[in-house]
Amino acid sequence: MRKTLIALMFAAALPTVAMAMPQDGGPLGGPLDGPRHGGQMHGGMHGKGPYSQLDLTREQREQIRKIMGEQMHERKQVVDKYLEKLSPADQKAMKDEIAANHKKAESDVRALLKPEQQKQFDEIQKKRAERRAEWAEFKAWKAQQAQKAQ
Repeated sequence: MRKTLIALMFAAALPTVAMAMPQDGGPLGGPLDGPRHGGQMHGGMHGKGPYSQLDLTREQREQIRKIMGEQMHERKQVVDKYLEKLSPADQKAMKDEIAANHKKAESDVRALLKPEQQKQFDEIQKKRAERRAEWAEFKAWKAQQAQKAQ
């Protein structure tokens, strides 16, 4: 029950955290030279987001962020729609290939890190795995509650 409550609180707090993004950072208006962005990105923009040169107002940035979020959600729905049309064997093969690519990328990143960074990276990965397990537990609980309600 405690893990479920934590997962529910995390899910409820996520939109608040997303809105707390720094005004001048990230993909909508600022340098992308942090550790997650690797310096230069967006083809020739030399470390700036694609909208950084447009002098956007805060409201415009928020609206663009909303549009981009909706587009990402719609793209996921399209992928899921076509994924459902695949045979179960092809679905599993595709998911396995994606997981293998992800694992290889993590391994390649870890290999670039110094030993103390590797320890920190491993701890971050462990925490992520715990959160995924809690989220899966929460989804199972939610599905069980929906069945009880019927």
